[in-house]
Order: sequence, then structure tokens, then C-alpha cells
Amino acid sequence: MIECDALIVGGGPAGSTAARLLRLAGWDVVVADRARFPRDKVCAGWLTPDVFPLLDLTPDEYRATGLTLQEITAFRTSVMGGRAIETRYPHVASYAIRRCEFDTFLLQRAGVRVLEDTFVRTVRRDRAKWIVNESIEASVVIGAGGHFCPVARHLRDATDEPVPIVAKEAEFRIAEQQTRVSGTTPELFFCRDLQGYAWCVRKGDYLNVGIGRRGNRGFATHIRDFVAFLERHRIAADVASARWHGHAYLGSGVGTRPVTGPGVMLIGDAAGLAYPESGEGIRPAIESGRLAAETLIAANGRSEAEDLRPFAETLRCLHPPARENPAPVRAALSAVGRILMNSPAFTKRVVLDRWFLRTAY
Repeated sequence: MIECDALIVGGGPAGSTAARLLRLAGWDVVVADRARFPRDKVCAGWLTPDVFPLLDLTPDEYRATGLTLQEITAFRTSVMGGRAIETRYPHVASYAIRRCEFDTFLLQRAGVRVLEDTFVRTVRRDRAKWIVNESIEASVVIGAGGHFCPVARHLRDATDEPVPIVAKEAEFRIAEQQTRVSGTTPELFFCRDLQGYAWCVRKGDYLNVGIGRRGNRGFATHIRDFVAFLERHRIAADVASARWHGHAYLGSGVGTRPVTGPGVMLIGDAAGLAYPESGEGIRPAIESGRLAAETLIAANGRSEAEDLRPFAETLRCLHPPARENPAPVRAALSAVGRILMNSPAFTKRVVLDRWFLRTAY
């Protein structure tokens, strides 16, 4: 039997952030993940500058490791097939990383025991302890395993009612003549109904392309249309032959799942924290991982529901419940949105600054 103070299920940015802070506070931490690192993750892979302070890290420190860190100073945005607007910033507005590198770096930096290739099949409470897979005993379990996290499934004891966001992406090495996309200028292509968007993000010799939408109705058609669009307009070549990966998650504020219970917490996508406008999950994942660790440390080893309540309340303030608009309202908003997307001022101040970079919050 493996014994520890905290078992974290999921070794992504949320899990590794919580693991590192707990380890620095003297906790005995184990991370269990079903994958073997480095591993692929469905994600455009950009970071807003605020992510680095949350990690107690600077861009220069990360760059010094030799890992990919592409500075972003502009964006090209459009409704797919419409006129593109280029928005430039006088400073570094964001960064692009490769998730296979970034996640491995953070997990190794956490400095804790890691159980790779470990599927969590059983979770049960025995007095004041959690027993996982009948082989791991922990005082606290933190679910950080994404939308389908087994700890989240155990905690809510039901399937999610809200419609998830679904995404599919590919990241592959590319020659210069295969794309027009600049590393400093990612391209964003919004679906005409504004219920999702696609992207092309250049990271040195790699290109990441993908599309995400609310719900999976007709999703395969949207993917085919996007691939055809890229190749028809010579934005990127050989995209259809790339290896695509799928993913699902809940946007912030739409989940009904609880995020805490006696001795258990959910963070990152397991708690449904991705920003609904952009789909960004890295910053809220790291933020929630840090908050979970700080809550546990402040509780001095106590982890009953009341001890973890500050974590749940803070998350609710950061990610308030969202209200679903009726279909006619969504259609009207989409029509207005398509018009506004032709405005450079609206694109910068609302779409980029507020929704994507979140500098207006």
C-alpha cells in the first residue's frame, strides 16, 4: 500500500502546481496519471503573461531550459472566410508553448512521486482516509484529471447535464513553405454562428491547428470545412494528413458539479473552469491548483467540508454561474457579432483584450 498525505489524480498544470506547493510546505504528495510523460494534450498552447507569476517562474527562466517559448505580439482574427483584422501590440501580449514540453517541465519541477500509466478505477472513503485502486491511501485526494476525471465522477455521482465544449487539434513539425502563419501572430477564425472558433498557432518549427465548439452536433463537418478552408486559402498545407486529437471540457460557470467534499477537491478542467469565451484552461487550472494547495496548507492538515469551503467560495467568485441564452437570442447575438467582428476597435478591446487576454478584467 502506498501511503501519502495527498494524492493528486492528473499531472497537468493544475495537478503539478498543487503538488509543488504542497511539497514545499512539507506534504508527502503522490501524482497519478494515466499517461506517460511527455504526452500530447489538446490545446493551442498559449499562455497569458499572468500565468508565470502564478508559477513563481519568469519567461526568461523557462526559456533558459531550451524549451519552446514563442512570443506573441499580434493576432489575425476573422469570421471564417471573411476579412481578417490584424491587431498589433507594442509589447509581448502572450506566449505559445508546446504542451508536451510544458506539462513535463512542471511535473518534474514539482519534485514529487509520480505514478505514470496509472488508471484510477476505484475510489472509496474509509474513515478519514481515501483508498484509491485498493493500493494507495491518502488523507486528501485532488482531482485534476480533466473533464472525465474519475475523482470528479465519484464526487458528483452523476453525469454532467451542461453541454460541453468539444475540441480537436493537431500539432506537427512544418517547413516554412507549408504555412503563411507567423510565430508572432496566431490566426483565429470564428465560426459564422460564433459558437466556436478555430486557430493556427506557430511555435518555431511546429504548427498547432484546431477547432473548438459548444456541443458536438455537426462537429465532424466543421472540422472538414476548416481543414478545407486552410488548404484552399494556402494558410497551411498537409493539415488533413496530420494526427488529430479530441478533447471535451466544461466552460467556466456552467458546471453543476460540486468542487469539494470531505477530504476531496477538484481543480482545473475537472472542476469545469476553462474560460468560456476563449476556451483557455491553463491559467484557471494553475490558479485553482495554487488555491487548492494554499487552502489545505492554511487548514493545518484539516480537510473536512467546512475546512475546504473557502476554496469552493473563491472559485465561485472567480467563475460565477453562467446563464444560457435561448436559441433566438443566440441567433440574434451571432448576427450582431458578425458585424462587430469587422471593427478593429471591437476586435481589440472585446475579443482580444477582454475575452482572450483578459486584460480588461
